[in-house]
Amino acid sequence: MHPSMFTDAALELIAPAFAKRAQSFPAEHAERTGVREVSFVRSAKGFPSMKIAQIGPLIESVPPRFYGGTERIVSYLTEELVAQGHDVTLFASGDSITSANLIPCCEKALRLNPAVRDPIPYYMIMLDRVRRMASSFDVLHFHIDQFHCPLFRGIARSTVTTLHGRQDLPDLQQLYRAFPDMGLVSISDSQREPIPFANFLGTVYHGLPENLHRPTFSPRGGYLAFLGRISPEKRLDRAIEIARAVGFPLKIAAKVDAADIDYFEAKIKPLLNGNGVEFIGEIADAEKSEFLGEASALLFPINWPEPFGLVMIEAMACGTPVLAFRHGAAPEVIDDGVTGFVVDDIESAIATIPRLLSLDRRRIREAFENRFTVERMAINYGALYARAYTSHGHIPKVHSEEMVASAMGNAVN
Repeated sequence: MHPSMFTDAALELIAPAFAKRAQSFPAEHAERTGVREVSFVRSAKGFPSMKIAQIGPLIESVPPRFYGGTERIVSYLTEELVAQGHDVTLFASGDSITSANLIPCCEKALRLNPAVRDPIPYYMIMLDRVRRMASSFDVLHFHIDQFHCPLFRGIARSTVTTLHGRQDLPDLQQLYRAFPDMGLVSISDSQREPIPFANFLGTVYHGLPENLHRPTFSPRGGYLAFLGRISPEKRLDRAIEIARAVGFPLKIAAKVDAADIDYFEAKIKPLLNGNGVEFIGEIADAEKSEFLGEASALLFPINWPEPFGLVMIEAMACGTPVLAFRHGAAPEVIDDGVTGFVVDDIESAIATIPRLLSLDRRRIREAFENRFTVERMAINYGALYARAYTSHGHIPKVHSEEMVASAMGNAVN
């Protein structure tokens, strides 16, 4: 167990105390969420069910149709909390799919609406709705960076905020110093390093539904894989160089955001000239099992402080070894010599490939099941919720005017 995580004994005391018969979700729900059957099987030795609000991003639906790591994690967590017996409400876009109570805060994912020029007004509307309903919940769990801090400071002890992005931007230090009472959750210990003074409640690693991806123990694809987003910090150019140096085909399943089109055209597209490099484009969750499972290995050659790197555990769920560069959370996620290797440069990456391909894919899958399932993630969050609930109790009813006055006073001070 990672030292920043909770002990198994503590988790058993926290997990919700409900046992209900299994139930299946509609086919579309199963396809989008990865949860096909839910069983309430965990005992918590008397700890009550909680009313939990999950406040998700609006840029993509929850879960997203394609790329969207944060929205995908919010979906997995929400569904598992419902499965564990909690009363969960999800604030998200109207095209989101969930077994929780959905409060739509815009018609559809903002990225899919060509009329949207600025997402901030939609977030303000959502936060006002959360604020008005706050007394209905035991815990508010935010996944939207820091938009909510001024409005919810008065009930900070009943909130949990997961930081999904990088935290090494200087401006963020001022924000966390201004709101020291807001409880934060890091998704890796490395994410905390730029802001060690912040009020961290714990580190909770991401998790996937255990049956989301089927493992492949005898892959036949004979290729290396790159999965995710094409941008300067993801260093697809490194992956291409490594694959060509070791004589392996490289398959690229990735999206290109509008902000990165110029980079793609100038730096990456010229490298996609055959010679074993195949650009597939963006793929859905349902396609990842085959894409990752049939790959000999996943290349993760980043050069930025990636807070977690969901694709690494997606590969591990498929039994596929990972070659990652030593940045961000990679050394925390990869068990060196078991689930993959962490390297420092191109030369060591190339030299490591033979050992990488010899790793036991069954042990890789076992490591995923032991560390990175959604059940473990939800129980860890449940421990944080319980701590907030027992230290503060139910969120008090606060008049809207009082919350606004509090927020304005904080801004002045």
